Amino acid sequence: MQTRTNDYFITGTDTEIGKTFTTSALLRAFAQQGSSTLGMKPIASGADEIDGVLHNEDVDSLVAASSVKAPQEIVVPYLMRTPAAPHIVAQMENVKMDLQHIQHCYSQAQALADVVLVEGVGGFCVPLDDNTSTVDLAQRLNLPVILVVGMRLGCINHALLTAQAIRASGLHLAAWVANTVDPQMRFFDENVQAIAQRIAAPCLGVM
Repeated sequence: MQTRTNDYFITGTDTEIGKTFTTSALLRAFAQQGSSTLGMKPIASGADEIDGVLHNEDVDSLVAASSVKAPQEIVVPYLMRTPAAPHIVAQMENVKMDLQHIQHCYSQAQALADVVLVEGVGGFCVPLDDNTSTVDLAQRLNLPVILVVGMRLGCINHALLTAQAIRASGLHLAAWVANTVDPQMRFFDENVQAIAQRIAAPCLGVM
């Protein structure tokens, strides 16, 4: 599989901390620079059926932000109905996730766009089944990682532990983003500064 400079794996310190928002913003930024872009979310849990087609809010956001349109089975190889942890839902819905299949879908996405951004599910260490996790998925794709930090109380510890896990997995932490989850957070700037001093990767920005 060809390695490309502008493809990234987007992960986060937790779920619901702005991975999709960040990925969508990056897709649009690359498009403004003249690149064709495609966002993928290989595993998504929580979908509603509309006109006979399953829709997930995060996936729909990535599709809207991408400059290239691709078949749903490439954008989201595993789309499950129940909004819960993927390993639980996969067992409930009798879905067997295959990392090789996801890698194949990513290769197909590469053929369609200059830039492919792959959004993980939940945090970096979320289990996918009894034997694999998001870490294994990220390692399989072997992409540089962008970490989205949900800025709220406790975020420094979450950010440093996740950065440590990314590096321990052998992957390159390319950058991080501070995303405002709690608008009332006290000492916001001080927290951003504390993370920046301790993570050896550039901060792409505060959102």
